[in-house]
Amino acid sequence: MEDIRDLIGFNVDDGYIEALVRGYKSSLLSSVDYVNLTQCETLEDVRMHLNGTEYSVVLQDEPSPLTASIIAEKCSVKLVSDFQYIRSQSTNPLTKFLDYLTYPYMIDNLVLLVTGTLHERDIGELLEKCNTLGSFPAMSTLSIVSTPEELYREILVDTPLAPYFAECVSFDDLTETNIEIIRNILYKAYLEDFYQFCCSLGGTTEKIMCEILQFEADRRIINITLNSLGSKLSREARENLYPSIGSLVPEGTLKLSRAEDVQSVNSVLESYDLFRRLLQYSTDSPGKSLEDSFIEYEVQLSKKTFEQQFHYGVFYGFLKLREQEIRNILWICECISQRHRTGIGNYVTIF
Repeated sequence: MEDIRDLIGFNVDDGYIEALVRGYKSSLLSSVDYVNLTQCETLEDVRMHLNGTEYSVVLQDEPSPLTASIIAEKCSVKLVSDFQYIRSQSTNPLTKFLDYLTYPYMIDNLVLLVTGTLHERDIGELLEKCNTLGSFPAMSTLSIVSTPEELYREILVDTPLAPYFAECVSFDDLTETNIEIIRNILYKAYLEDFYQFCCSLGGTTEKIMCEILQFEADRRIINITLNSLGSKLSREARENLYPSIGSLVPEGTLKLSRAEDVQSVNSVLESYDLFRRLLQYSTDSPGKSLEDSFIEYEVQLSKKTFEQQFHYGVFYGFLKLREQEIRNILWICECISQRHRTGIGNYVTIF
């Protein structure tokens, strides 16, 4: 049980922001909202319904004609606005925790920029496609970069991910064939670093976030294994991409590094209660993949963060639930615009 002094201290520094994010969570779409959205005939009908929700601010003045991607993009604006407001009100160590939540988007953004630079794309155009959650103060200076050498140098100087790049990625690694390897190396360094930070926080934050990050590490380990089957990636190279945290470490990762087909991967996963259940669920549910099972389990973990108080896990949980909500809205809108009504209910249930 946590010391009462720690709880009082939490409320002094972070109580208001935790209450704020719990209020944001209560504004997530309900099951009734989703039913109403799936009954919409046009995207204008979707706008009309969303105008009665938190998304009214970003959608009400959007000119017609609407598209599914525009609706999702504007909904993302609301998420970014809420997250940035939360961060602006925070103090350390919460500010640092929130920074960690943005690192995966930074990784994806930088991988996009590296890929574009290798293909001699205009950096300015690529910056417009970057996820706003993964932006950082010096990001605009990257627009003057024109070569991979310049980009690598700027990353090492001006980005929060510089320590990961300096430790894990050399300039010679910046080749088109290495892009996904670089992404996985950076994610590995990030997960291990974030995990250690959450452990240093202790208390309920450590308990909740370490469970979440271990699952995320396990998911990456499984996906790396499946995606590398039949490739030229050696077993040793595959194992080097695995995060050093998670329930699969070390026995499971050793066996997965030697897996040669999907059946052998599944055989390893069957030894773990959680992954056996997720495998069974994907097998028993028509049209469901293992990745779909992962996403639905992540939603459950995110909802679970709100069951306890005085911890930072709620900020992670809100971010992930709102992201999934936007993906659900995009799915429904795509089904409406493409007149694919039979699949319109195949979104991930949140509440």
